[in-house]
Amino acid sequence: MTTTSHLAHLTRSADVGRVLIDDVGKRYGGSGAGGVDAVAGVSLEIGAGEFVAVVGASGCGKSTLLRILAGFESQTRGRVEVGGTPVTRPGPDRGVVFQDYGLFPWLTVAENVRYGLRQQRLPRGVCKERAAQFIEVVGLTRFANRFPGELSGGMQQRVAIARVLATDPAVLLMDEPFGALDALTRTQMQHELRRIHLDTGTTVVFVTHSIEEAVYLADRVVIMAGGASHGVPGHVAEVVRIDLPAERDVNAPDFNALEKRIAERVHAGVH
Repeated sequence: MTTTSHLAHLTRSADVGRVLIDDVGKRYGGSGAGGVDAVAGVSLEIGAGEFVAVVGASGCGKSTLLRILAGFESQTRGRVEVGGTPVTRPGPDRGVVFQDYGLFPWLTVAENVRYGLRQQRLPRGVCKERAAQFIEVVGLTRFANRFPGELSGGMQQRVAIARVLATDPAVLLMDEPFGALDALTRTQMQHELRRIHLDTGTTVVFVTHSIEEAVYLADRVVIMAGGASHGVPGHVAEVVRIDLPAERDVNAPDFNALEKRIAERVHAGVH
């Protein structure tokens, strides 16, 4: 297993992975009567190396907020910064993992992981070394020469995570990455992601519908409410700090109490 010491060359200054979201709003359809505010008044600070999960009912703006952070969409008001730099478009400081693995079926695991590194025009030797390192991080060294079609869904998602991490993003953005996996594989991937986060110290913003998953993975859980279907813009209803040990038991009373508290807040809807 790769440890933090193996990743020392990726050490960053304390501010590089810091995320600032200040009074952010996103309106679709223009400023007229036909326009819809998907999110409004969203403010949040995320510390470098922190793992933050975002939960809420469908349509509350979770994925919209993530796309704004990724630079795929622009906010119509407010400010978004990563490492003190305004987010105006996609950039190498942010890596994105979706539910769809997005692997090239004609490339091996190693070639898929090296792909993003080649786009950065790094020397061939560096690409090979960095890819091997992060294939080890996700526990797939024995499968480096396999093709995606030869791997399970969970293994393919690990390749997608390795491909993003190998490019050394300051912030990892994840939108329901385990949503298409079966329950057992999803649990295994949650364990893997916790280990990877502890190994790398990368800032993670993780969108999920699963409250149990959020409590298991995160340092803090952001609860969003509202949304166009509720007649009010999506907004942050509450931020819950997860004061649990690193090794978490989903059956422990403290875990269940936090899960229940967050579920009640989510189910409260637009309030």
